[in-house]
Amino acid sequence: MRKIIVSINVTLDGFMAGPRGELDWHFPHWNEEMASFAFEQLCMVDSILLGRVTYQAMASYWPYEANNTAYGRQECSYANMMNNYAKIVFSKSLRTVEWRNTRLVKKDIGKAVMALKEQPGMDMIILGSGSIVSRLMHLGLVDEIVLWVHPVTLGNGIPLFRDMQDRYPLKLLRTKAFSSGVVILYYEKASRQKGIKAMRGKGKLRATSCEPRAEGNES
Repeated sequence: MRKIIVSINVTLDGFMAGPRGELDWHFPHWNEEMASFAFEQLCMVDSILLGRVTYQAMASYWPYEANNTAYGRQECSYANMMNNYAKIVFSKSLRTVEWRNTRLVKKDIGKAVMALKEQPGMDMIILGSGSIVSRLMHLGLVDEIVLWVHPVTLGNGIPLFRDMQDRYPLKLLRTKAFSSGVVILYYEKASRQKGIKAMRGKGKLRATSCEPRAEGNES
């Protein structure tokens, strides 16, 4: 069965955005080695799941970056993958989606995601989209979480897990530190029973070479 992998930037004090959705706090730490890691991560999946806010931000950016002459080969490949991969947007308010290879799901997110997990293909990734992450975690459908922890605190903002009401046991698989001070914490879902026992009782990432590939239009 295909996995659902969450990849999201977060501050040291647990915010995924500022009070008004600001993301400027993570730009100072972004560097070439992080870009390479993000590229390798995207090579390991073939579908992207998004919430409305993240979709609208990305749809207004990536379609115009594939032919950016200021980009190197890897950056252009990343832009092409973002544009060509199958994308599923979960939103009750959106009426249409214009970004290439994007399909809109307006209801029954759990049923839709289970159907996606059972389809053949590579794993799927959620980029940002905190509200969607919380809903899928509540349903037990998130398999792995990649937290990009930035060396900054905001004091106030939008918490990553603001809508979570239940425990979600996780197991740390590996960590990776970048020269910018950003640390990646890579978790997988642990069984609830193992998580309870652990509470009572108290790897290396695969780099994949890939080329951009086109997917059928799902919009």
